[in-house]
Amino acid sequence: MTDGPRLVAGIDSSTQSCKVVVRDAGTGALVRQGRAVHPDGTEVHPDHWWAALQEAIAEAGGLDDVAAVSVGGQQHGMVCLDEDGTVVRPALLWNDTRSAGAARDLVDELGGPEEGGRAWAEAVGVVPVASFTVTKLRWLAEHEPEHARRTAAVCLPHDWLTWRLSGSTDLHDLTTDRSDASGTGYWSAATGAYRTDLLERAFGAVPHLPRVVAPGEVAATVNGTAVGAGAGDNAAAALGLGAGEGDVVVSIGTSGVVTAVTSKPAVDPTGSVAGFADATGLFLPLVATLNGARVLDAAARLLDVDHETLSHLALEAPAGAGGLVLVPYLEGERTPNLPDATGSLHGLTLATATRPALARASVEGLVCSLADGLDAVVATGVTPARVLLVGGAAASEAVRTVAAEVLGVPVDVPPPGEYVADGAARQAAWALSGSDAPPEWVREGTRRYATDPVPSVRARYAEGRSRHLDKTT
Repeated sequence: MTDGPRLVAGIDSSTQSCKVVVRDAGTGALVRQGRAVHPDGTEVHPDHWWAALQEAIAEAGGLDDVAAVSVGGQQHGMVCLDEDGTVVRPALLWNDTRSAGAARDLVDELGGPEEGGRAWAEAVGVVPVASFTVTKLRWLAEHEPEHARRTAAVCLPHDWLTWRLSGSTDLHDLTTDRSDASGTGYWSAATGAYRTDLLERAFGAVPHLPRVVAPGEVAATVNGTAVGAGAGDNAAAALGLGAGEGDVVVSIGTSGVVTAVTSKPAVDPTGSVAGFADATGLFLPLVATLNGARVLDAAARLLDVDHETLSHLALEAPAGAGGLVLVPYLEGERTPNLPDATGSLHGLTLATATRPALARASVEGLVCSLADGLDAVVATGVTPARVLLVGGAAASEAVRTVAAEVLGVPVDVPPPGEYVADGAARQAAWALSGSDAPPEWVREGTRRYATDPVPSVRARYAEGRSRHLDKTT
């Protein structure tokens, strides 16, 4: 290893691509980075992730001088391995919905939508939906029984990459972490234990499962390089942002995500809030919506403007858009669970039939739907102190302004960054240090938005949403 600062690498293996950042272990300063794309689709052979990782590492200048590495990865994907460690079939990703029927069956088997939902939430912190690994295993057992019989071990995308980085071919060396395990549907964040009875109910057998590594623990050491525990993408992003207890992360990308760092596990029988674990030993209740930044894409397309102009237009209109309300369920919705819903516009009059009003209504509708998610998280016992606003839509000044007006707590907007990869790098530095907590990395450039709430915006939105739901249901 060369003289100079000790370096660590963080890997973000997401649905779309693989990113690698190399940072100074002590300060967090970025040294270099690389990126490579993943193939499209809802099922992908894991070999593609490995190939993309090698390409991203090469673009980042290699890892020969790196003292530790850790992987943040897309959650929930099902990777099945046979006794020799060979991949049985292409991995089903979180966004593969073919197991939706299996999810309903698993809930019904424990007592139906209400009682079954409560039973699952109390057992493992989540209520099965098509995203979770447990439902994909049920689908596999029912639709591909030969593949199910060949399956000797089940792991997640980040588990598989960590295992490959370790150089092992022994299934007993598979590892995972609390955050990713909490999204399987058969590991409890509250108890820190697998629920193999639920796995057997879903799959008809109990294949080998990865060892759950503590947040700052070394999962493996390869040629002197420490391999950290890794994390699910949302937990890694929270770690990369430096989120602590009382912080809520609102991420607006293709979808919308609301997560909070808390000391108590969440239990939501409705399934709106998933009771995940975080990457530090705490918990990360999470709400996801389908309609994120593409709501703004649609509004910009309707008005024939770019996103910067859309933001300017929105800020020309008063808070509440003069009474114009957009319920932004443009692609159906996951929270609330309305997969076949459409969007709706309320309060359209001669006075509100303006470009600024429509722009403002689109921003307010998007933020209000996320505020509903924040309400659901708060209902589990979280007391938010601030919101960390990230994702592509956080670049919009109108989104930032409306978020401060609607969410009711100060909104901090960090500079754009690869927060999943950064969180993985910070975890690698933690594993390298052997300390009780991750290193403190100072992040410059965060901007705060704080203003008096404008409750009338949410009140009008709630009225429009109620009318919309009455028609939908």
